[in-house]
Amino acid sequence: MRVRYNIISICCFLLCPIVLFSQQNVEQDATQEIFKNETKKLNYLPEFYKIQSFFFEKQWDSTLVYTMKQLRMPSDDVTLMNYYHFFRAGSFKNKEVFDEAENEFSKITPDFKFYNLVKMMLGEVAFSQQKFQKAIDYFKIVESLQNDELIGLKKNNIEENIATCYMHLKQLDKAEVYFLKSIAFLEVQKDTLELVSSYGNIASFYYNQYKDNQAITFFKKAYQLSKLISDFEPKQDAAFNMAIVEKNRKDFQKSISYLEEHIRWKDSLNNQNSIWAAAEKEKEYAVREEQIKVSLLEAENKAKDAERNLYLYLAIILVLIVAALAYFYKEKIKSNKIITAQKESLDELNAMKDKLFSVVSHDLRSSVYALKTSNTELSENLEAKNLNALDDLLNTNSAIVNGAYNLLDNLLHWALLQTEQSYFEMENMHLFFIVEQTAYNYKPLLNDKKIQFENNVSEDELIVADQESLKIVLRNLLDNAIKFSNPNGKITIYTKNTTENYCDLVIEDTGLGMSEATRLQLLEDSVALAKKENKHIIGTGLGMQLCKSMIQKNKGIFAIESELGKGTKMIVSLRKNLPNGSN
Repeated sequence: MRVRYNIISICCFLLCPIVLFSQQNVEQDATQEIFKNETKKLNYLPEFYKIQSFFFEKQWDSTLVYTMKQLRMPSDDVTLMNYYHFFRAGSFKNKEVFDEAENEFSKITPDFKFYNLVKMMLGEVAFSQQKFQKAIDYFKIVESLQNDELIGLKKNNIEENIATCYMHLKQLDKAEVYFLKSIAFLEVQKDTLELVSSYGNIASFYYNQYKDNQAITFFKKAYQLSKLISDFEPKQDAAFNMAIVEKNRKDFQKSISYLEEHIRWKDSLNNQNSIWAAAEKEKEYAVREEQIKVSLLEAENKAKDAERNLYLYLAIILVLIVAALAYFYKEKIKSNKIITAQKESLDELNAMKDKLFSVVSHDLRSSVYALKTSNTELSENLEAKNLNALDDLLNTNSAIVNGAYNLLDNLLHWALLQTEQSYFEMENMHLFFIVEQTAYNYKPLLNDKKIQFENNVSEDELIVADQESLKIVLRNLLDNAIKFSNPNGKITIYTKNTTENYCDLVIEDTGLGMSEATRLQLLEDSVALAKKENKHIIGTGLGMQLCKSMIQKNKGIFAIESELGKGTKMIVSLRKNLPNGSN
């Protein structure tokens, strides 16, 4: 059996960092000078110059703080905003906050000077998230560009990145094609240093597939080229690879020879590092010498400073007194602002309460008046024995009473929720039966409007929720679907599983629909009552606010999809019954 672990180790260190290290150099070295030349016209802006300096000095947190300040200020300068988003995205990427990095990159417009670099860095983000196919899509966009459009990027690095992604996807044939394309490019460019690395990469790639003949050919090429460069690290890697190859071929004499050469280059590298360390020590010694001279000068001036210190202490005492007065005055202003803010909040709550009472009272008065009028007509038709009219009037009365009951029920539950008096218990339950129970109570209303109803929820669908609050949500959403549906319409309730931990319950109708403005207003995190879209349909909007609060308490998510005149989808995402039984 051949010893493979050394080569595997080499593969891990030579192949995997292709994206991480080669592109890091692109960002920090090749692009930095291009950036500085391109942004000279913006250096007159102190904040921009400061942010750019933080970015290239790798002070990511400072970059994020100052760019956020600038982005909060209104500006019509798209170019400037693009640079700020780029600096933020790069900082998040280097801090490995990849979702935020991707979000900032997406805000950059296509006319940005470095938009091709944005695509490349999006590929790196996708690679870091192990979304290899997505990374390939980005890298191929950049690969298709002409050389003059790359702006600091190298064709071979792009192709090796694509090869690495295919390797992670186990598509080895495609990976091989791109490794070879990268090598072909470098051979044309005659880039000896990078060729040594690329030959070693593809050799390791072949060796791990047991394609020894192809692997050894490239290991030898890497070794031969390493003799032409002065960098010790590639030399020692190439010699070490050859030592492992010869060891596996049972030629131990050659293996030892290559291993000794590897050790020599390693010692040379260590010596070089030692020289640099000695130079740093000399620099530190020189700094200490200067510090000693400074200390002597300080000692000579100490006597002169004593007299001056007396006046300084007096000035400090005066400043402290002024600072104390300023502090107490500031605290007083701060307290006044807090009191003012609390008063404004209380006024807003009172205004909301008054509006709620006004709207609810108006709708209740309308319902009672409609019931009174309908009862008068009922009595008159009863005396006239007009049975056809009696049936219609009874249905009308039922609808009016049902609407008033729902309004009062919602008001009660909303009050209990606001005062935290409602009982709440999360448990596993079958969603199908909850929907069936709720829909059963609405059969008369559905029949009255001749609405076709379908419950397509699977009987096996399990969710985690509080049963009573979930019924309140379903009652309100189904009531709204009936209310805003046209006669002979259709209401369908079904589920979708778009994520691992959530089940999406969809209440879909073919009714009136709503405008985009109304949809966004209904989704706002506010207790303010919604403005009515249709004046002929009675409703306070309290039920929708109650639904959102109940869904939030169930740790769910609420969404609306609608188009005016084309119906509405109310989507409630509920947590699933997890396999480990945890809530």
